Amino acid sequence: MWDYTDKVKEHFLNPRNVGEIKGADGVGEVGSLACGDALTLTFKLDDNGRIIDARFKTFGCASAIASSSALTEMIKGLTLEEAEKITNEDIAQYLGGLPKEKMHCSVMGREALEAAIANYRGVPLPMAEGEVVCECFGVTDLEVRRAVQESNLRTVEEVTNFTKAGGGCGNCHERLLEIIMEVRQEARQEEKAQEKPRRLTNIQKIKLIEEVLEREIRPALRKDGGDIELIDVDGDFVLVSLRGACGTCKKSQTTLKEYVEKKLREQVLDSLVVEEEKHEWL
Repeated sequence: MWDYTDKVKEHFLNPRNVGEIKGADGVGEVGSLACGDALTLTFKLDDNGRIIDARFKTFGCASAIASSSALTEMIKGLTLEEAEKITNEDIAQYLGGLPKEKMHCSVMGREALEAAIANYRGVPLPMAEGEVVCECFGVTDLEVRRAVQESNLRTVEEVTNFTKAGGGCGNCHERLLEIIMEVRQEARQEEKAQEKPRRLTNIQKIKLIEEVLEREIRPALRKDGGDIELIDVDGDFVLVSLRGACGTCKKSQTTLKEYVEKKLREQVLDSLVVEEEKHEWL
């Protein structure tokens, strides 16, 4: 038994705006009887371009009826630009929440609104242009990606709750998991790109460099008979002197760049450049 809020029950038992507008400005049809859920949304605009009336016809469960009823109430009085900003989460919040297994009903409402607006504008529906990944319910990869992005979905089960994808034969589960991983990886890369560069004073920078040298780099070099000394730090340029075996090794530049510089970039600042002190022999 689903745990429905009082507002969901109210909109299910006494749905608002049931029916179809004759000569509607926008008509949106999503889902299908074969999939178990179907919704038709129609709206009419006034002379100022605001939604003066909205009606729905649906075949579905209590959550589908309540979500559709709520949506028609929410969009009345709005311009199309304002209405298209409504998300499925907004519909669920308007109803005081929906069971997680029924979030796809709010998604269907949002998609019907998008389809009706696209119909009015005479443009194709963007989400429908993707690759169908769930044959059972006709869900595209674009629909799955958006649900994962907007609702921070992490599992195939959550994707099914929001989109119904994967709720049939299960053959698409592997592809759904791939999409989840792709979206989350893209989000991590975007977060990293937006991170502000780390700002350190020169004293802080020198202290951190010395700590890394003492803790990791110097012990490793000493194992092979070498050593390293910090000479100077000027902005992002770190001047060091290689000692012992490292000072005479033919691969000293490789050690300097591939080990010392790499370690300091990882643990101090990724813009550091390590150079070796040049000795002038008389």
